[in-house]
Amino acid sequence: MTLFLQNARLIDPDALTETVGNLIIDNGVIAAIGDKQAPADAKVIDCRGKCLAPGIVDIGVKIGEPGERHRESFRSAGMAAAAGGVTTVIARPDTDPCIDNPETLEFVTRRAAQAPVRILHLAALTKDRAGHEMTEIGFLLDTGAVAFSDVYHVVKDTKVLSRAMVYARSLGALIIGHPQEPILSKGACVTNGKFASLRGLPGVSPMAERIGLDRDLGLVEMTGVRYHADQITTSRALPALERAKENGLDVTAGVSIHHLTLNEFDVGDYRTFFKLTPPLRAEEDRQAMIAAVGSGLIDIICSMHTPADEESKRLPFEEAASGAVGLETFIPAAMRLYHQGGLTLPQLFRAMSLNPAKRLGLPQGRMAEGAPADLVLFDPDAPFVLDRWTLQSKSKNTPFDTQRMEGKVLATFVGGTCVYNAQEMPA
Repeated sequence: MTLFLQNARLIDPDALTETVGNLIIDNGVIAAIGDKQAPADAKVIDCRGKCLAPGIVDIGVKIGEPGERHRESFRSAGMAAAAGGVTTVIARPDTDPCIDNPETLEFVTRRAAQAPVRILHLAALTKDRAGHEMTEIGFLLDTGAVAFSDVYHVVKDTKVLSRAMVYARSLGALIIGHPQEPILSKGACVTNGKFASLRGLPGVSPMAERIGLDRDLGLVEMTGVRYHADQITTSRALPALERAKENGLDVTAGVSIHHLTLNEFDVGDYRTFFKLTPPLRAEEDRQAMIAAVGSGLIDIICSMHTPADEESKRLPFEEAASGAVGLETFIPAAMRLYHQGGLTLPQLFRAMSLNPAKRLGLPQGRMAEGAPADLVLFDPDAPFVLDRWTLQSKSKNTPFDTQRMEGKVLATFVGGTCVYNAQEMPA
């Protein structure tokens, strides 16, 4: 079916522009943009001035299959993604068992086919994410892995990591690292400072992130591998990142939407829904991350969607599981940055859609003729109070529960097919 979306506020993350116009979808791709007339056989959708942007490409989504379907399944994650305007999910390998061999990767790829959105997979960098022996990177690439990461299990053995990087470079594979010094950060649940001391919680210095990033960047310089830092959350790590880019290293970096919108004081009276990895940082760090996204120093915003059941969150703060769900709250949280004047809509979608797609070599994330019609229609100004029990995810561990937010997804299109249609969507 040919779709004609008229009177839309078109968000172009490549040109960094906002324009009012029309868009034609035909055969699953964007056929035309701008001041176009509706084809005779097209279904017309009046967007009524709402925003139309490339669907989000979300790197680092935790899905429970295999092993933890009670926390999140491919079906529930796909429904949550569609409701949140996420059209391409890049799933993490920290499953049970982890995705460290072609057979497991084939299994999850088949299971993911049931989801309404595109789901691609990261594979583990080392076997069982134990940091002792690299995985079969070549075979995993052939099976469909888009990048390699041990997620929060930092490889402590520098020789093992350097060998994996050399091998990955020979195959053109992307390695995603977690910049953190593992000994300093072991057992920590908050960032060091007066607040951590007053609450009596074990903290980690922001320097642990800088030390971890310095080590990884040194190995990147030595091996020439393609490298992406999953989350940069402290201002002290930014100079090293900037130097690496100025020196021509093939390096990019991300930050989670939670670290852009929350700070260490949100933990409050030991609220475990705010326990994240890395822990929430100081307000000065949060502001520095927003500025880094605006300047392009930090390339990608991700949700780091990490579902956790009630039993693992309703524990003392030190013992509770880390992480928060973020697929459905991605756009409302991002609209906080827009309404506060920190980032424009094109800047946000450059980091949420265009840059992650480019980093992974995907055709998505673009508002251009010939690009896949993976799109999100949303109202950036629509107010609501978030009720976590209405979320599509099986787990409901969101830090935004009961908070007043703005920004509602009205419709999500994947390959030109509407996979989510809110009741508020213009007819």
